[in-house]
Order: sequence, then structure tokens, then C-alpha cells
Amino acid sequence: MFFDGAVNAKYVGIGPILISSTGQHYPATARLQFFCTNNTVEYEACIMGMNMAINQEVEELLIMRDSDLIIRQAQGDWETWDVKLILYRQHVEDLSKRFKSVEFRYIPWFHNELSDALATLALMLPYPGNVHINPLEIKIRERHGYCITVEVEPNVQPCYHDINRFLKTKEYPEQASGDQKRTIRRLTSGFFLSGEVLYKRTPDLNLLRCMDAQEAGRIMNEVHAGVCGPHMNALHLVFSYAKILLLVNRRRLGDEIILT
Repeated sequence: MFFDGAVNAKYVGIGPILISSTGQHYPATARLQFFCTNNTVEYEACIMGMNMAINQEVEELLIMRDSDLIIRQAQGDWETWDVKLILYRQHVEDLSKRFKSVEFRYIPWFHNELSDALATLALMLPYPGNVHINPLEIKIRERHGYCITVEVEPNVQPCYHDINRFLKTKEYPEQASGDQKRTIRRLTSGFFLSGEVLYKRTPDLNLLRCMDAQEAGRIMNEVHAGVCGPHMNALHLVFSYAKILLLVNRRRLGDEIILT
């Protein structure tokens, strides 16, 4: 079991996590509607996690936290004379008797980041009274939602057609107004024509090749077919795509975690 608590000027949040021997995570989070100090909120989180373990009929429990105070007091290494903590410590000892074995262990902070995030979530998230909030599912994604998607254009000229023609022939569209002609002249400064190939200049002085939907589809088919190198993973694909655009400078779906 990992646990953590968080306190600010307005709210108090706690977040324990139970992890089974098979790696299944059972996280929970709660906002406390009463005042807590930085020490008592740690005890509240620990007690909530221990009650979760009891409800799930856990017999052996390893409790880990990056707080010397709670761990050392629970281990019996440190005494406390703070009246606010004496009852908390006694209650933890009473709960410990309901397990066959309980061990308290101190760990570095970076091993307790998930429970810290849960406590902060309960602390910062505005909670709308008694309104029910469905469990929050956290998934791990490796790719952008828009990655390698090219919309099919209708049978019209690409958006850079007028710029490309002006750079080649210095001609404007037939029905262009004076303002439209000035806009074309202004936009051409951001493009570079090399033979029949048009490039767009970027702020960092790189060149991006302009292409229509048909050419883009052909190139992407070549990338997926391995023409531009072995198609191994998303990172390699991004590098290949960057090379296609002539840029100069050239993570397994995880299990779902349900927060209750």
C-alpha cells in the first residue's frame, strides 16, 4: 500500500493505493471536509488505505510512504507526545492487528508519485457537492490523435496553387481583386520554388515541401511499405515523415487504471 495526503489553505485531499501481488492497482482518493495538519492528513490517508485492505480481506500488507514521521512512529522507533497524533497512532496499531502481518517501510518520494497525484487531485479538483462522478480511466497512448492522417481533398487545386503559379509566371488568378493580389505577393515571401517543387520556409529557416493530397498519399504508402526504411515503430515513422518533408534537423498500451 502506498498513501499520501495534501493540504492547502482551503482543502484537504488523501490518496491511498493498494497493489496486489499480481500488479493490479486499486487506487482511491477522497477530499476531507475537516481541518487537518500535514501530519494528521498522512494518518488519514494511511487509515483509509488500511480499511480498504481490510475490506478486501488482505492478510499480509506492506505499507510504504516517503514520510519518516508516520513510518517511524508506526514501527515504534519514534514516540509522539502530540495529542493530535496519539489517537491516530493508536488506531493504526489497532488496524494492524487485523492482518496476519504488517510491515511499514520508508521509500524515496519518487516511488510514491501516483498516490501523491491522487491526493493532489482530490485537493485541487472542484467537487460539485453530492453529484456522482463516474470512475476516471487513465490510459497510456503512444501516438497523437492526429498522427499520420491526411484528409482527402476534393478535385480542386491545393491551397498553395496561386502562390506556386505567381512564383513561376508572375500571374494572378483571373478574378483576383487588388487586395487578393497584394496578399499573394505578401505570402510568396514565405515560399521558395526550386524547379517544379515548392517549399515553405519555416521560422527556423527549414524548408517544408508542399504537396497535394495525391502525392501525400503516395509518399505515406511508401513509408508504410518500408520503401523509406524499415517500418519498426512510431518513433521511426515520425523520423521518416520528417525526412520526407525535407526538414534539415532531423511508449505498449498499458492497463487501465480506475480511480474510485
